[in-house]
Amino acid sequence: MAPQRVGALQCVHGETKISGDCWVQGKVMSRPRLEIEYCTQCRFVLRAAWMAEELLMTFASELGEVALVPGRDGVFDVRLDGELVFSRKAAQRFPESKEIKQLVRDRIAPDKDLGHSDRG
Repeated sequence: MAPQRVGALQCVHGETKISGDCWVQGKVMSRPRLEIEYCTQCRFVLRAAWMAEELLMTFASELGEVALVPGRDGVFDVRLDGELVFSRKAAQRFPESKEIKQLVRDRIAPDKDLGHSDRG
């Protein structure tokens, strides 16, 4: 059986803790980094910060880090460990919170119930 990501209660604490890492089946496993790159020219920072807050609240024990990355030229991209999850330019629209939560969940915690974000 492949190692699974675990919650914050099982993370390594104290002197040996490495930020964003957890013990899984006797090995240190890195929790993913989520990046939201936003256009500073377009003033998308508030939207990016709100999306970051939503994701941090939903995936508090699954994400190791959420970073806001200033960009240009209308960018609003969401990446998980470097993999593009959503691009505003490609989709020609902004993502819905529910949509991003489902995309992130499917990659890092497929069995996680998102409550109302899973309905409808």
